[in-house]
Order: sequence, then structure tokens, then C-alpha cells
Amino acid sequence: MKITPYKIKKGIRYFKHYGPKAFFNRLRDKMEPDQVPYAPWFERHKPTPEELERQRKQAKKLMCQPLISIVVPCYKTPEKYLLEMMDSVRAQTYGNWQLCLMDATPTGEVGKSVQSYCSKYQEKRILYRHLEQNLGISGNTNKGLEAAKGEWVGFLDHDDLLAPEALYEVASLANREPETEVIYTDEDQVEWEKQGLKHKKPHFKPDFSPDLLCSNNYITHFLCVKSSILEQAGGFREEFDGAQDYDFILRCTEIARKTGHIPKVLYHWRVHSNSTADNPLSKTYAYDAGQRAIQEHLARTGKEGKAVKLPHFGFYRVKYQVQGNPLVSILIPNKDQSSMLRRCLGSIQKSSYQNYEIIIIENNSVEPETFAYYQELLGENRDTAADVMAKRKQCQGESHLPGGQRIQIVVWEEGFSYSAINNFGTSFAKGSYYILLNNDIELITQGWIEEFLGNCQRPEVGIVGARLYYPDNTVQHAGIVVGIDGIAANMFPGLRRGQEGYYHKAAIQLNYSAVTAACMMVSKELYDELGGLEEKLTVAFNDLDFCLRAIAAGRLVVYNPFVEAYHYESKTRGAEDTQEKVRRFGEEIEFIRTRWITLLKKGDPYYNPNFSLKKCNYALKP
Repeated sequence: MKITPYKIKKGIRYFKHYGPKAFFNRLRDKMEPDQVPYAPWFERHKPTPEELERQRKQAKKLMCQPLISIVVPCYKTPEKYLLEMMDSVRAQTYGNWQLCLMDATPTGEVGKSVQSYCSKYQEKRILYRHLEQNLGISGNTNKGLEAAKGEWVGFLDHDDLLAPEALYEVASLANREPETEVIYTDEDQVEWEKQGLKHKKPHFKPDFSPDLLCSNNYITHFLCVKSSILEQAGGFREEFDGAQDYDFILRCTEIARKTGHIPKVLYHWRVHSNSTADNPLSKTYAYDAGQRAIQEHLARTGKEGKAVKLPHFGFYRVKYQVQGNPLVSILIPNKDQSSMLRRCLGSIQKSSYQNYEIIIIENNSVEPETFAYYQELLGENRDTAADVMAKRKQCQGESHLPGGQRIQIVVWEEGFSYSAINNFGTSFAKGSYYILLNNDIELITQGWIEEFLGNCQRPEVGIVGARLYYPDNTVQHAGIVVGIDGIAANMFPGLRRGQEGYYHKAAIQLNYSAVTAACMMVSKELYDELGGLEEKLTVAFNDLDFCLRAIAAGRLVVYNPFVEAYHYESKTRGAEDTQEKVRRFGEEIEFIRTRWITLLKKGDPYYNPNFSLKKCNYALKP
């Protein structure tokens, strides 16, 4: 990273805002070199002239060739940027477009440049209007919406650029998926350097993720909306200026039958010292407006929650309110490791939410200390070691914790099967929500049950997972992506606590295809509907399969990083080092491949296909 006086000044501003610890974590993130440098990657992957020519021919054969209106509010636009923006639209391989330029510049420079440009190229698809009054970004954009004649409307900033294939890709998706009514694409940033226009900071996005959208306006550019949705949603609202696009996107996606995503970099956001792309501190009022946009979205959609700004500009947290005081059943399979179980239970008892019960499912323990601890939990007199071992099959029973919560110990006498053990444990549960919890978990967040419940009570949500750390304060789990390492893998392993990863994804709430059952909440209703965990998967991938079945049933899987815990990584299970265990693991891999082959071939919708399936940190695919 090249050090310049401007970047030093910018760094000082960031230091004052974030404070030293967060600032240096952020700096560490930025200083880590890209595993695959983006600028040459972009040059390798952009369409060749031959491909662009093929698109021009194919565009004329599309069954539906909608007019796409592109709305651009202009204000004192530098001529160089204006001309380059218009060039990028004229270079489109899809020709049925309309460019609506709404100019609020008091003087006539922009109008003269546009008139000269249209005359030079005999271009009739560009509509220019000079606005007598500057109505602000929202009002000026709304004037463009009034002028737009297209079946689809796209939005372009006056100093940004479209990739030549952008409109072709939009029209193609609209043809393939007619139910799609909002479309967005990937984007990057561009900056002029001595060598020319440099592409940097790509934003490769997932398919539509409602929880991510409530954490950050990840959709941004390039946005296209069907005119019928515009009529229902209404235009831009000036009271949200600075985050008017965020408010608009939230309203459109609420209405649309389907929100589509094109995983290609089709929008180039220009970076200069006054742009939000380079200097988020230049528009701090925008983040207040973003917070209000989310809050109104929650109200419109009937969700009880509070939007809160996070330290990183433009990122938010929604704290969902718990409805009522439901009983939560915490299921903990256990084999020996009494000190670990004691630590786990101790951390649970620090919870701020008190209406829970604990069900320990004992599974073939052999250590006297384990049964002595069970006696302690059940309030029984301590026996000698020999007596404890003689009574180990009689260790089941129930009692109450000091806080009054019921604790029950039940015995699963068969061999280890994580799925069967938990399914067995639910038969003793009285709660309307289950938490599946490993005995090697130590909770850090006191309000963890409320965090889980607030999300799990949302009707669209099926499963909620947590952010887990190794004892050395590096990430063990921050969501699961399907397809990595052939089947699936945890995200951000080894990321230092305090670092946040690619676009802060380790530290914001979003949707994944799966989360680990080492610390997971699900409603009793959904657990029963899905038939519990798949008992053919005794050790591996049962949580993956369970989450994928929840999604297939129409529910969302939520990763909530505000539930934090240490995970001492399956110490009670032992190593996968015997021939039998290796064979079983291979059979479970084959089971997942067979059941979810379509998803494995298509790719995880919450993970951009441009990312590597050999790394777990959003690294680019070479």
C-alpha cells in the first residue's frame, strides 16, 4: 500500500474515530497482501473483444428485449468524468437503452458537453434535462424516474462507469428468470494512475441475503429495478439523502417477487478524494440516514428490532426483541471431560436470560470424576470412586440449578452418534426452542440466549449460529460455506479476534447456507418438522445437512457474530485415526454428495463463485 500525505491524513481521522485497538486491527486487515492480486485478475477475466461481439449478436436474439432506462443525476460533473460515463453506456453490447441525464448544475457547462457529445455521435438515446432547481440527490433522481420510459430502470452515478456487458447481462437474466424484479451486480473501484485506469477493491457479493442487507447496503451498484416495482415502491425520499439508495433498495426488495444477482463486476465506482468510496468520513450524516432506513424497514415488515450503528461506517446491527419469555432447552451430549462440562455449565449460568433448562445426554463415560460431577449436579451425596463406577448406569435424574432452572441427566447407552444423541435428548425437552451445544463450549456473551431467540422467533428464520473462537482467540467458526474443500468448511479459521475479514463479514449478521451445531438454536417446531438431525450422519456434516434441509423448507440460516464463545474443538470425540472412523467419514461424505449434488454443482448461493473453494477467507479464485 503506497503511503501518501492524503492517506496519512485519512489514517489520522480513522484513528480518532475507531480508537487505537480497532484502528490497528483494521490496518492489519488492509496491510495483508491479496492472495490473488485483483488488477491483473480483472484484466484476465474481463470479456474479450470477440466475446463482446458475440454478445451484440446474441442480444438481438433475446426473446424479450426490454428498454432499460439508466437514470443519472448530474451536478457540476467534471467533463472528463461525464464523457467517460457516457462512453461506457454507449459501449454497451445491449443496445435497447435510454440514458436520462438530470442536470442540476446552475451553469450550462454540463448541458453543452452533452449536446456536443450527442451531436458528434448522432446519439438519440441520451435524454438531457436541465433542472431549474436543485432538488437534491433524491429529488433530482426522481425527475429521472419521471423521464424514464423503460420496462427496467438502472441507476448510475455521474462519475462512475458501466462495464460494456452490464446491460446485456441484466437483459439475459430478465429473460432466464422472468420472476426476477430487482437485479444487482458485483462492483469494484477505479482510480486514474500514471499507468491508466486501475481497478481495485472488488466487492463480490452473495445472492440475496436479507440479513446482510440489514447489516450493510451491500447491493449498492449496479442496481436495476422493474418499472412495475418502482410504481409500488415509490421514488427516492429526500429525508434519507445520503442513504437514499439504501432506503430505496430496502423498499424495492420487500416488494419484489425475486431479487436476482449477477456475480460479475459490471459497475466501476470511481475513487477520488471527495467520493464516499475513498472517504467515508466525508458523509457521516449518511450513516444516520442508513440507520433510519433500516428502522423503517423493520417497521414496514412487522419486525420488532432496533437498528444500531457499528463503529465501521455504513455497517449496522439489528437487535431483535425477544417476544414473551419462552422456555429454552439446552441439549449437551457428554462423555467424560467433567472439568470441561463444568466450565460449559458455569458459562451458561452467567446468562442474562433465565428461562432455560439443561439436558445432559450422557454417552458411555468411564471416568469416576464424571459420575461424581453428575451426583453433584443432581444434589446427591458423593460416593467413593468404586461406588460411583458401580452406579454409573444409574446416573440419570433431574434437579435444579442455583438459579432455579431444571437440569436433567439422561443416558444414551449406544455408541456415539451426534445426531441420534441429540434426537434422543429432545424427547426429554420441554422448551419451545432448542439450543444444541457441545460440552466443549464456553459462552462469552451473557445475552447470548436473547440474541439467539430474537432471531429465531422471526418467522422467516429457521436456524441461528454463533461466532466461535479457539482458546488462542482466533476464529474457529464464522459460518459455513458449501463447496469448499469438496463438501463444506467453516469460514475465517485463524482470523484474530478483533479482525473482521472481507467486508467485515466475520463481524456482521448475515445469511449462510449452514452454521455449526456446536452452538446453534432452532425452534422445536422446525426441529420436529425436519425430523431432527439425520441419523445416517453420525459424526460429520449432520449440522450442514440439517441447515440445508431448513433452507429447502423455506427458512433462513442466520450467522449471529454477537453470540461469541470459545470452542475447545471436539476434544471428547477423539481423533479420526482408525480405519473404521476413516471409512465412516468417507461414507458420510458420499451421503452429502448424493443428497446435495445439485447444490454442490451449482455452488453456494451465499458465496460468490469468483471466490476460491480452496480457501476459507473470501480469497479470489485464480
